[in-house]
Amino acid sequence: MPDLAELNDFIVTAKSETYVGDGERLPSCRSGSHDIGYASGRWRYLDSYFGGTDFAGQELVWHDGEPVWAMNYFGHIVEPDLIDGHRAGMVIKSALLRLYLDEKRFLGGYEFEHAFGRYVDQSSGDCGHFSGKEVIMVGDRKAYELDYRGGLVVP
Repeated sequence: MPDLAELNDFIVTAKSETYVGDGERLPSCRSGSHDIGYASGRWRYLDSYFGGTDFAGQELVWHDGEPVWAMNYFGHIVEPDLIDGHRAGMVIKSALLRLYLDEKRFLGGYEFEHAFGRYVDQSSGDCGHFSGKEVIMVGDRKAYELDYRGGLVVP
């Protein structure tokens, strides 16, 4: 089993290099999926999701070719009169880029103000086992939400 601190650092880098960093798209590994990957040394990461404005996906990490970590998520626009998928994506990418690059983490409480809304993330647990929710608030109304959970994959 890989060291949790090393795994966490790899996940933060991989996340910043893929969706948030507009990483190179990979061929679909499943019919209709959108896939983005990253590899470094003995580590490999894949984010594979379906949909657009409303979407579901899974992130996986392999170490020496063996799956060691996974996270699943489902996100959707709650109030389309307040925010659309494009603007929600802009808020999310801006918030997460700051979190990954400045704070070098992907879990824990986090808030970020953007012109299109306030990004709020709350989670419990650590890289080994966690769950959380991210939302975008427009004024005092929830316009977007995403639930996620994941952790180590132990054979």
